[in-house]
Amino acid sequence: MFRLIGRSISTLAILVMAQLFASSGQAETGQAQNWPQRPVLLILPFGPGSGADIAARLLSDKLQKIWGQPVVVEGRPGGDGLISVRSVVNAKDDHIIFFGPTSAYVVHPYVHENLAYDPERDLQPIAGVAKVQVAIAASKSLGVASLKELVAHAKAHPEKLSYGVAPGFSEFVFNGFLRENDLKIAKVPYRDITQSPQDLGLGRIQLVMMSYAAMRAQEQIGDIKVLAMADTKRSAIAPDVPSAVEAGFPGLVASPVLGLMGHRDMPLDVRKKAAAGVLEALKDEGVIAGLSRSGQPASPMGVEEFAAAVKDQFRQVAHIAKLLNIEKKN
Repeated sequence: MFRLIGRSISTLAILVMAQLFASSGQAETGQAQNWPQRPVLLILPFGPGSGADIAARLLSDKLQKIWGQPVVVEGRPGGDGLISVRSVVNAKDDHIIFFGPTSAYVVHPYVHENLAYDPERDLQPIAGVAKVQVAIAASKSLGVASLKELVAHAKAHPEKLSYGVAPGFSEFVFNGFLRENDLKIAKVPYRDITQSPQDLGLGRIQLVMMSYAAMRAQEQIGDIKVLAMADTKRSAIAPDVPSAVEAGFPGLVASPVLGLMGHRDMPLDVRKKAAAGVLEALKDEGVIAGLSRSGQPASPMGVEEFAAAVKDQFRQVAHIAKLLNIEKKN
């Protein structure tokens, strides 16, 4: 009799557990089916005119129709990208999403002490949108036409030049470039790095490293000289500009991916539904053309593919950190 009771209890426990798992799966699926239930907020680490801002606004109208809810784009620049990332991490809301380049957060563990979040744990990939073309440009008044001329000029005039750089990965790579070439150039801090190309054009600073999209207008005016693209090969959007590798500086490569990231507990099926909408929007010829014009060729990626790209960025940062003898601060 006791054996029968024991077996009955065991069977009951199994049935209860099975029901709990089934209910959990149904709830998760229900979350995806019902998402989004209200407006979706895309938080950017840069202000108006940045590559991320251009891309987000190109996508927002399409996503609003696909998702059936308003899509709001809000830039929260400053704090080396920390402000925007913390806004998403702390909100823990499936309707508040980070929209920006991987470069905005992958180096944080190496450059910030007492970091309040772990980017590898607390941000979950949703979808990739475009490849960010990063460029290195000089003020026309500086009179240099290549990276080699820049290095020679900077060495001949130590501590006489200044630069602006996009926070995150680009700054990490640029600092490595300065150290490897023993260059003494002063950094000018910007709360919003999108203001730096105008200062570059006016000669207030002499160098900028950031997304090509954000400096393209100044290049077209003729106020700045783009010295190289921070990539392994030339870009179709700037075929006359050499790559950093071609120019002889393979360490000056930074090719972040622009995409959407959710908070750590955002369910996978919700992320997949959000990603499906992004991939659908990226089929639009107008969106593709707009991204191309802004210097950000479309690179659609679903959850898994984007997650792999993000991991590659973390590995690249770890490799650079090792070369520069930089350890994680957290």
